[in-house]
Amino acid sequence: MVKAIVSGAGGKMGGRIISLISATEGIQVAGGVERQGHPLIGRDLGESLGLGKTGVNIADDLEKCIRDGDVVIDFTHHEASLRHLEIAVKHKAPIVIGTTGFTADEMKKIRELAPNTRCMLAPNMSVGVNVMFKILEYVSGILGDEFDVEIVEAHHNLKKDAPSGTAMRMAQIIAETLGRNLDKTAIYERKGMIGARTREEIGIQTVRAGDIVGEHTVIFGGIGERLEFIHRAHSRDNFAKGAIRAAKWVISQKNGLYDMQDVLGLRGK
Repeated sequence: MVKAIVSGAGGKMGGRIISLISATEGIQVAGGVERQGHPLIGRDLGESLGLGKTGVNIADDLEKCIRDGDVVIDFTHHEASLRHLEIAVKHKAPIVIGTTGFTADEMKKIRELAPNTRCMLAPNMSVGVNVMFKILEYVSGILGDEFDVEIVEAHHNLKKDAPSGTAMRMAQIIAETLGRNLDKTAIYERKGMIGARTREEIGIQTVRAGDIVGEHTVIFGGIGERLEFIHRAHSRDNFAKGAIRAAKWVISQKNGLYDMQDVLGLRGK
């Protein structure tokens, strides 16, 4: 039985992960963590989510409960996730991170820390999105520079980071396949007399509205034709299921930094 500690237990994603763990064989919740001052601190994790009493109370620091579990599942804030990775390394505990919005310096730090434990980091843990990542790599390699690339992402009005980590990962995959430097070719906004579109630019546009769970559209526009690839998330459950699958997978791996392509066996295919 895999014992999981869920960091961000009081959040929307944390709550769904905990609920689905309770209905999944081979894994159980052994701990929950929230930020200091959160109203759920000290409360029974199950009762706070309407799942019944579990005897597991929500802590205000991962250090206080990390020894109770086999793996940490973290959906919090980029600064908190980096600290949780440091704690996981200290205790040699595997960790699954689904947080987005990391800065370049934070990602550099993650790459330095991750090889000292087993870390699965992915901006999106949906099986469908990760299949789409693979498709985009394949398609962009075929189409090359003859097709313009545009990415449009839409999320709920409470999402704090923009563009989404998923959109950025899509753009990075396409840029790497086409041999482009995304830092120089990404275009995040267009307004006014901007002139003709350059061949190398990759447009990444953001929509924030209502309760949209997550929608990503990638357009390859050519002369006389275009291809569109769309992924729509109808609920957070697909992300939660992916995180649980990753948690059960990563505990049996060697130290290193992994993503969902590794979990799903898509690497190199």
